[in-house]
Amino acid sequence: MCEIHGLNEPDLSSPSDLTISLVQADLRWEDPAANRRLIEDHIGGLATATQVVVLPEMFSTGFSMNPERLAETMDGETVGWMRRMAREHRLILTGSVIIRDQDRYFNRLVWMLPNGQYGFYDKRHLFAYGQEDQHYTPGHRRLVASVNGWRVLLLVCYDLRFPVWSRQQPRNGTPEFDLIIYVANWPDRRIEAWKTLLQARAIENQCYVAGVNRVGRDGNGLYYPGESRVIDPLGEIAYQGGASEELATRVLERSRLEAVRHQFPFWKDADPFRLVEGGEES
Repeated sequence: MCEIHGLNEPDLSSPSDLTISLVQADLRWEDPAANRRLIEDHIGGLATATQVVVLPEMFSTGFSMNPERLAETMDGETVGWMRRMAREHRLILTGSVIIRDQDRYFNRLVWMLPNGQYGFYDKRHLFAYGQEDQHYTPGHRRLVASVNGWRVLLLVCYDLRFPVWSRQQPRNGTPEFDLIIYVANWPDRRIEAWKTLLQARAIENQCYVAGVNRVGRDGNGLYYPGESRVIDPLGEIAYQGGASEELATRVLERSRLEAVRHQFPFWKDADPFRLVEGGEES
């Protein structure tokens, strides 16, 4: 079984609805300061209260293979900015950043709480087709975070193609998580896979899925069409982003989740398994 590093939001209450906001941004290529300003403007434009704001993969730079020049530390400006945004707006902020840690580079998703505490997940499946594996170190542990009684599995882009890494591992007769969040830079030439697999992950895990993709063109000439999604536990699309910048807020209904799992308890019939790497349990 995969080792799970959980992180509880300090003000946990009994499970209720969860409000999340997705920032579908046209990222400025390798310009962290400009991207922080861009996203700060989006967050400042929130019309309603939200509990979690989700940013794209490598939101401060775009999907760059130049970590030697762009990487920050966990004490750097971007993580510090995330801490300030979470505190000022009283929300959880999540997205991935290029991080240097002990002379290695990671595509690291940060889950930042309003009180300044955080958890992180290092992208497990590096995109070899784009040479990501030549510049970054893969992670080996999943992160399941908690907010308002919801358990949230946090993953990055290419992870979406590998269903075992996203699979529920029920514990004590209950599902392991209620929501999967994928942050991505997923280009238009493979966008049908993005849309199809997001629905598949929701259906097979009987959970909500939120996928946030960027828009616009990056420094390598790749075009990203957005198509961010929120999908319910039956695979029905609750939100579908377009091809331009937008900020979308949706309420995930706890009653809907529980009703689906009660009426169609397929998750109970899943095959038990353990995730093993290199011959050792991880």
